[in-house]
Amino acid sequence: MTYVIASPCVDVVEKACQQECPADCIYVGERSVYINPDECVDCGACKLACKMEAIFYETDLPESELAHLADNAAFFSETLPGRSEPLGNPGGAMDIGEIGVDTPYVAALPHRVG
Repeated sequence: MTYVIASPCVDVVEKACQQECPADCIYVGERSVYINPDECVDCGACKLACKMEAIFYETDLPESELAHLADNAAFFSETLPGRSEPLGNPGGAMDIGEIGVDTPYVAALPHRVG
């Protein structure tokens, strides 16, 4: 089980969650951030820090956000556009910095206006 970042974060990328994560398992794409399900320790610190209310425990995801569960895992398990291999489990987001790309699902979402 893991926490998942859903659509309220897309195009906001506020990152307070990343600063609070003791496992350093929140990675920054281009338009969203993603929690590595294999590195997450299920502590919930990210959910408490999220100002956008975009983080849910996977079993608490609203039905309208369920696509983000598989998409969040895909960020780590599939080869993202412009990359030669999947990100996998690098063991810490801060050391590798921003990834700069998103999954095809997030990339295809309409841009938030405002």
